[in-house]
Amino acid sequence: MTRQVVLDTETTGLNAKLGDRIIEIGCVEILSRRLSERQFHSYLNPERDVDLGATRVHGLTLEDLRAKPKFADVAREFLDFVAGAELIIHNAEFDVEFLDLELGRAGHGGLADHVAKVTDTLVHARELHPGRKNTLDALCERYFIGNAHRTLHGALLDARLLAECYLAMTRGQESLVMELETPAAAAAAAALMQVDLSNLILLPALPEEVALHEQYLDAMEKERKAPSLWRKLAAI
Repeated sequence: MTRQVVLDTETTGLNAKLGDRIIEIGCVEILSRRLSERQFHSYLNPERDVDLGATRVHGLTLEDLRAKPKFADVAREFLDFVAGAELIIHNAEFDVEFLDLELGRAGHGGLADHVAKVTDTLVHARELHPGRKNTLDALCERYFIGNAHRTLHGALLDARLLAECYLAMTRGQESLVMELETPAAAAAAAALMQVDLSNLILLPALPEEVALHEQYLDAMEKERKAPSLWRKLAAI
């Protein structure tokens, strides 16, 4: 399975072609659909003023960033972290344009030269929820991901929230059946069925966990206007 890295940036403004620069990069790693402990995070000296509108979003000014490294100083470490990964980015076009220009200035080519591919969660969210708001805050609310601590945008915080949203959006609860593609896989599955489960310890879900689970199913059924597979199976 391709290693996945969820990425977010903060910038001095909205227009990379007119000289706006990256001031923060945050990345978290997903391995086998679980957040790992590995991350990359850096504030950057943009070598130019930060637009007032941008400061209102992320709270950072040039004075906050003067002592931070320049992008070229952390470019190699950043590329080592994302090398060969599938990048997961919300509104990827924006971040990729900024990163391509920063990498080009530092003599490292473009982002596509270093990663397997880029997946845009905004595109995916619009396909899942047409006509709905699909900002990161809206996705957090839709998938019951706590973001009350997000008073300002921050690249690392937003990357972590996006990772949880991405995992929720791609959970794939329509089917609980895994197709076995090879005889070896089928044989391994059959062997697992012979394991003695008599000593297996079962821990029942706590009432608050059951309530959150039911709340999630309610929201999913309302969104899809159809009963969930989980409840169909439970009713059998």
